[in-house]
Amino acid sequence: MAHIQYYFSTISVFAYLAGNRLEEISARHGVQVVYKPFDIVALLPRTGGTPVAERHPSRLEYRLQELDRQAAKTGMALKKNPMHWPTNAAPSSYAIIAAQAAANGGASGDVGALVQGIMAACWVEERDIAQDEVIGACLENAGFDPNLANSGMLAGAETYARNLEEAVAQGVFGSPFYITETGARFWGQDRLEDLDAHLSGKL
Repeated sequence: MAHIQYYFSTISVFAYLAGNRLEEISARHGVQVVYKPFDIVALLPRTGGTPVAERHPSRLEYRLQELDRQAAKTGMALKKNPMHWPTNAAPSSYAIIAAQAAANGGASGDVGALVQGIMAACWVEERDIAQDEVIGACLENAGFDPNLANSGMLAGAETYARNLEEAVAQGVFGSPFYITETGARFWGQDRLEDLDAHLSGKL
């Protein structure tokens, strides 16, 4: 089956604002999403980016306006400055990596729903997605064993680090970032329509 490599950070607000649109697009075109959470804090300085806290005030002000616009366009709830952000994205990323491996092995559960649930926990519910109980609840809500992340921490850490190196090698410089099998790259949830058109042969 054809696939889309989806590079993202679980603490990325724009990845949150993608909602379930990627999953809808993949289902429409019969392609598989390969979820690749990575460390965006480590990625940015390696690819010419600047962490949010270090950006010029004009960029920060624009970001807040853009969040209002994008949330309104998608109809998604959003707390622009949630209580537990930024936080350590590694534990939630390990959970996603473990869940994807389990799903590939035949376990029940919805990886896309897990990804969206984790980010909603941060950006809507203002919970700390670095905490075990929050991650466990998100796993359970998506149909997975809530203890899944604990059993695969070493493999999760190795994959998480590998995802970062693959991201750099493939030209990823932000989150969310989508790469098709043909190497077409799309940065940002506002480019999902372009990804859809590309898969339809229109772009």
